[in-house]
Amino acid sequence: MAKRPLPFILPASLDERRRNQTLRRYKIKPSNIARVYEGDGWGLYIPTKKSFFKLPKEMIPSRTLEDRIKTIHNYIEEYKGLIDVERRAEMDAQIQEIRSISGKEREMYGRAILGLKGRSAGRKFDLYLVRFGRDVAIQTEIGSGDIVLISRGDPLKSDVTATVMQVAKNFIEVAFSQKPPRWVKEDGIRLDLFVNDVTFKRMERNLEALRHLEPPMSQIRDTLLGLSQPKSSKVVEFTPENSRLNRKQKEAVGKALGSHDIALIHGPPGTGKTTAVVETILQCVKQGKKVLASADSNVAVDNILEKLAQKEGINLVRIGHPARIGEELEAYALLSQVEADQRSQQVKMMLEEAQKLVEVRNRYSKPTPSRLRGMSKERVKRLAETGRAYRGVDLKTIQSMAQWIKEDEKVERFFGAIRELESAIIRDIIAKADVVLSTNGMIGAEMLEGFLFDVAVIDEASQQMEPSTLLPMVRAKKVIMAGDHKQLPPTVISHLDRLKHSLFERLMQKEEIVQTMLEVQYRMHQKIMDFPNRLMYQKRLRADPSVADTHLRLTELPDDKRLAQILDPNHPVVFVDTSECEAYETLPPRSTSYENRFEAEWVVECIKALVEGGVDASEIGVITPYLAQVKQIRQMCERADIACEVKSVDGFQGREKRVIIISFVRANADQAIGFVKDKRRLNVAITRAKQKVIMVGHRATLEANAPFDQLFEWLSQSGEVVKIIQNQNRRDDGV
Repeated sequence: MAKRPLPFILPASLDERRRNQTLRRYKIKPSNIARVYEGDGWGLYIPTKKSFFKLPKEMIPSRTLEDRIKTIHNYIEEYKGLIDVERRAEMDAQIQEIRSISGKEREMYGRAILGLKGRSAGRKFDLYLVRFGRDVAIQTEIGSGDIVLISRGDPLKSDVTATVMQVAKNFIEVAFSQKPPRWVKEDGIRLDLFVNDVTFKRMERNLEALRHLEPPMSQIRDTLLGLSQPKSSKVVEFTPENSRLNRKQKEAVGKALGSHDIALIHGPPGTGKTTAVVETILQCVKQGKKVLASADSNVAVDNILEKLAQKEGINLVRIGHPARIGEELEAYALLSQVEADQRSQQVKMMLEEAQKLVEVRNRYSKPTPSRLRGMSKERVKRLAETGRAYRGVDLKTIQSMAQWIKEDEKVERFFGAIRELESAIIRDIIAKADVVLSTNGMIGAEMLEGFLFDVAVIDEASQQMEPSTLLPMVRAKKVIMAGDHKQLPPTVISHLDRLKHSLFERLMQKEEIVQTMLEVQYRMHQKIMDFPNRLMYQKRLRADPSVADTHLRLTELPDDKRLAQILDPNHPVVFVDTSECEAYETLPPRSTSYENRFEAEWVVECIKALVEGGVDASEIGVITPYLAQVKQIRQMCERADIACEVKSVDGFQGREKRVIIISFVRANADQAIGFVKDKRRLNVAITRAKQKVIMVGHRATLEANAPFDQLFEWLSQSGEVVKIIQNQNRRDDGV
């Protein structure tokens, strides 16, 4: 067998000069190196096939170390590449859509708002608030915390962005980090949903931080990469802060507390996952541990914060853009606590003093390129001291520029002192906190640099791309994740399957990782729970007695027999079959989003009948997979003067309503249903309902696809199917 050149290692901490010195010492040229891997504190150098060197033993790695460095390096490089592809896909998708469809069409899909006029809404912290309004009601998928691109009508000609504070019926309020241009107060302003590039950059930087982690954080990384096994764990006995925890919730918390590196809490719909998460955090605080609590969404983080805030004596700090923090939780925001700090008065006084220094500086000539004519600032100062003109620049101008430079140095020193004081205030607040709460994206911000937490508790872990979950993991000695990989996966724009599988899902497949599934659900009637339980949870779920047999209550049933059959409270699960009608899907011109008017009409009829039967419209939710159908049903509800929430499946994850109505939309001779066949989406849609779920769809199309074949088999035994025939989509009263 031919002898191969031996790979060798050098400490990754060596700077370029010292590394090159070492290579020259052993007569190694750059051309002798085929590839370099970096990981675990080492650089691994792979020589070219014909490069042989005499090297000391300490430079030759064991095969185990060689494989270890390669594994770490390849993982990081792979995900850096995947992140870059996803970032470009998101940007391309937004820009392509803006180019290819009209503003009105984009507004129909909920990703733009047209015909607005802005007015100042004051200041908040260091933000400039602007409220954009119009007479026509705003119906949009844009929500609090989203990044929007603001333009005079052509978003491709604008680079002005802001963060959404709130969305109401006739206005949307946004926050600018810098003073906005005057034109935002003109008529005809357009807002477009846009991409937040900062989070992608933080994920990439975080992957680099993962490369050379030291113990104990390296133990977590090595477990994720299969380089080591989890440490042995135990179930810790504890006195619950919440006396209403069930047996499985206690088990999940006890196992999480007893884990040394990673623990997973699997929380199916309605099982009190967040309750278990909050109890885990409280128990960690009781043990004197510093906790980092995070999730991908601001809503999930605020949900945890709201529950923790009910407990007295815990120091809580919420990191994040003020626009993305619920108003009722503002007191816990980092910026609120900075403003409340006594030293902030000193900062304000220093800023006033700095402004005076700026005014003094601006009395002199600013050294612009046209004035400098190639001179350095140091040259200007020397010429001023010696009283000489230069290159056609008169002495008076040179002396004025020299004075500007001196005054600017004072300004910079003063602002540097202000930044140092502000940084000290922020770091003191974070250091004193028992629990720091943040979205994953904000954890990569500079303010958390250098902080190490005892425990990171990550909620919504099953909805996050793996690089997002890694953001909190590199800052903690131990990680506890909660989620449900049987519900919606991470949202991925590109076609990269690797990103569509969360780290939570990957770890749930490893039996050696500490994990607990919560089994008692407190949301749904047992009939609503039954099909998802069989489809997704191996029949392990059971309904708590408080909800198991809780039926919908109506003050009256409609006269229309079909509607009465659909709304019958004795049937918690009903499928409205439109197969015998001309109820086919349509695809609007230049659109990729389907709609189905026949289904939409029946959905609205059901809503009207429910409201007339005493169900508040706010307790009814409509879920449909296509944005065109969302828009159509919303418009019909608006014309009927019904304030009912209509969203896609993604918009309802983590939510619940007394009644859920689902419109499946797809109805065609080819029996094609696209992404509607995703059983996780079906699971989420059904399990939003507490007392009744009404599904409206074309059975002949749906039943030809899994999992709908299983759904109809289950309905034949345990549910109710109501067939609609042509012209029955109107009430007898002629509505």
